[in-house]
Amino acid sequence: MWQEFNIKPFPAETIVFRDGIYIPELSTLPYGAINKNYDLPVHIIYVGEIASENELNVDITVDNQPVYLSVNIKNKKPAFFNIFVKNAGKNSDFRAHVMMENSSTLKFDCSGRHLTGKNTILFAVKLIANRGSVSNLSGTAIIDENCNDCESDINFSALSDKTAKITFLPKQKISSEPTRADHSASIYKPKDAQILYLRQSGLSGAEVDTALREAFVNDFNLF
Repeated sequence: MWQEFNIKPFPAETIVFRDGIYIPELSTLPYGAINKNYDLPVHIIYVGEIASENELNVDITVDNQPVYLSVNIKNKKPAFFNIFVKNAGKNSDFRAHVMMENSSTLKFDCSGRHLTGKNTILFAVKLIANRGSVSNLSGTAIIDENCNDCESDINFSALSDKTAKITFLPKQKISSEPTRADHSASIYKPKDAQILYLRQSGLSGAEVDTALREAFVNDFNLF
């Protein structure tokens, strides 16, 4: 699974989903609230092909617990994918790398709600928008009252075919003073110098496209 979905393994307790379904035989933890501390980080893995409605809830209720989310999904039919994160643990970290490839219609929404101070919710979301696809990406960061010194970041970036349509909708609801509260969205455009270098190296047009796509997929800089 690690090689198939380009996910780097590390020592962790795991919660694994494939094609939108929780897989207990590949998981070391049940799917549910993270309400106890573990010696290792918790790694939630969500991979495969999705269609229709899909939802992932992450509820952190303990202090000092690192939680990582790795997503690598594709859709060939219309799909909805929602990720809801609540962090009520002081010094608990949630960090997500989300990689999606859309060949149809995709609606994606992520929300991160800080319920106490001094915790972290970070999303790095990447989209490959294929020919003729329609993508709507929204993200909401919520920091409740009396929740100072939180870190919040929702970062969207997309590699898009010229015929694809993409809409970004970032939102923030901040009621306390954070350490950081960022929100960004961008369309990846390779530089002419990059394309020229690859072509002068002997790559065909299709090989240049593949190399640029792999560079986009593998370049997660947020964390």
